[in-house]
Amino acid sequence: MAWRIGVDSGGTFTDVCLFDDKTGAVAVWKVASTPDDPSRGIAAGVAQSIDRVGASPGSVGYFGHGTTVATNALIQHKGARTGLITTDGFRDLLEIGRQKRPDLYDIQIDKPDVLVSRDLRLEVPERVRHDGTIEVPLDQAAVRAAVRSLKAAGVTAVAICFLYGFVTETHEAIAAQILADEFPEAFASISHAVAPEFREFERMSTAVVNAYLGPVMQAYIRRLGDRLTSLGLTAAPHLTQSNGGVISFEQAAALPVRTVLSGPSTGVVGAREVGRQAGFAELITFDMGGTSTDVALLSGGECRMASEAVIHGYPIKAPMLDIHTVGAGGGSIAFVDSGGLLKVGPRSAGADPGPVCYGLSGDEPTVTDANMVLGTLHPSFLLGGRMPVRHDLAVAAVTRLAHRLGLDMMRTAQGIVSVVTANMARAIRVISVQRGYDPRDYTLVAFGGAGPLHAARLARELEIARVLVPVSPGILCATGLLLTDLRSDFALTRLTPLDDAAWSVLQEAFSVLSARAEAWFDAEQIVPEARRIVCSIDMRYAGQNYELPINLPEDSATGEPRASAAGEPRASATGGARPSAAGGPQPILALLADAFAAAHRRLYGFAPDDEPVQLVTFRVEASAVVPKATFVAQHDAGPDATGAITGNRQVWLPEAGGFVDCPIYDRTLLRAGNKFAGPAVVEQMDATTIVLPGMIGRIEPYLNLILEAA
Repeated sequence: MAWRIGVDSGGTFTDVCLFDDKTGAVAVWKVASTPDDPSRGIAAGVAQSIDRVGASPGSVGYFGHGTTVATNALIQHKGARTGLITTDGFRDLLEIGRQKRPDLYDIQIDKPDVLVSRDLRLEVPERVRHDGTIEVPLDQAAVRAAVRSLKAAGVTAVAICFLYGFVTETHEAIAAQILADEFPEAFASISHAVAPEFREFERMSTAVVNAYLGPVMQAYIRRLGDRLTSLGLTAAPHLTQSNGGVISFEQAAALPVRTVLSGPSTGVVGAREVGRQAGFAELITFDMGGTSTDVALLSGGECRMASEAVIHGYPIKAPMLDIHTVGAGGGSIAFVDSGGLLKVGPRSAGADPGPVCYGLSGDEPTVTDANMVLGTLHPSFLLGGRMPVRHDLAVAAVTRLAHRLGLDMMRTAQGIVSVVTANMARAIRVISVQRGYDPRDYTLVAFGGAGPLHAARLARELEIARVLVPVSPGILCATGLLLTDLRSDFALTRLTPLDDAAWSVLQEAFSVLSARAEAWFDAEQIVPEARRIVCSIDMRYAGQNYELPINLPEDSATGEPRASAAGEPRASATGGARPSAAGGPQPILALLADAFAAAHRRLYGFAPDDEPVQLVTFRVEASAVVPKATFVAQHDAGPDATGAITGNRQVWLPEAGGFVDCPIYDRTLLRAGNKFAGPAVVEQMDATTIVLPGMIGRIEPYLNLILEAA
């Protein structure tokens, strides 16, 4: 087996990356996505890419996939008809939530639709106390009646969430067995298996979202699996999780809620590895696609993990990379709002009809159309000549918008780009400035089909001195699938003060989580030497509503744990997750306290010494190191880049006062060591990079393009 394949299915394009682990050869391919059934586009992309490299399906040893199916089903409310069984008196919790408006100052805004209608939210008598003792035994007859009622109502998925189900799973386990007996064809989502953590509303929301997406993901995975099998692929397929790791298709079908950030997470993994190759650990990732832009901050080469997020209005408690998304992509539609101002996005033209220049009946100007007018994109084709485009249609669409604004066409086109740049800059400030990080200290890694096109302007907006554009930026998410490990996360809430008695609670919690991690390793048939464990604890001051994750990795050399704020560089341990007590528990508890105070001080600017600290949720990140794609540094070919120039094009650059004759560089002809000055355009099959006046472009040994101030 030689070939490893990564496929990222986006809203506009499906990207394929192939890596030959025997020769080191890399090949990339893009095809149009098929939103009605993404598996069709994936199968077509895989078949075409395999054929291009002259391989056979049987020679594929690994298949990884990132998808937006779960996300789109949630956004578009196209999930399954779902029922909920919960504790007597709590069925309206899903609708009441935290009694907060999505936007504090917008009195017109609507809350997101409730995924389970009130008639399908059924209550049963039971009550578990906060300490795990049973106050009211579960009424099993009531559960059976509830299951039969939901079955008669035509639901295809059922969520079960009882109060304090995270403390003891006894009642939920009994109810799950009754559901399996009475309604085996229903997709079951049990809260203690999906999100065994405190905060009842968020746990219920997560269990419901998991149920809502379950039948959709099961059907999609089944269709995709059948298509891959019909192609002749025999490798066990894997799907990306929101945490950046991959899991088997079977696990993804059981826990679809963990795939809502499946696509963007692999881009962060790919950017991390590209940055590591180029020698940069402090990174801001900038992934601009056709529909949205995803940004993340990596400090010390690690992306901050979030244990909870609100995805399109729905709270989800699941481990995920801390990625911030805005509706700003190449397909984002430009329009005039009710006040006569130019706005861009979040509404998108998507893949069909797509931007006006695609010639597929679209008539509203998009960011791509604006770039076509400005000359930054090739006026005749995209994808290296495979996709013809209509420059005249883009001009007509932008002209219509210009008339409404009372501006000329070029100022309108530039205005569209400026507005979308401001939107993306605001997103980056959310994950940097608002969290105590200065974006000027970071390298901007630009990828996605539209990322390199806007990266230079975005960097100037944020005063970022360096931009890194990977070799194949348009398919970096697919490449990231070949650079990530198998991974699963386990959590347990045990609210306890950080005092002398905390050590026994810590030991007990990590013992339970260790057993779960080992069971997962065994189920995935992971050899002992490939097993990696990272422990962490969510901590807070008593009375706070939010926790900070603190890593407790075990140093492989000394066996001594050392605490650090999550997101900082950390070590991984091989074997069990239970922290060592070498040197006694007191130093370890003191390390936890110091690390928490440091993290709190960095985020909030202060850390009181006299406030009691609590340990809240204990976490274990279990990963299995798998063979990955590796890339070889190239020999320095010298600074002369003129051999890569293929022509010139007039590009509108306001920095230069209007149209400028820019050289066009073919990215595939640029060699390690080459340098050139802006303004310039760098074209390749999967992306276009703009180098602004006053910038220098250089190719580093791994063929990544670095843009810096001249």
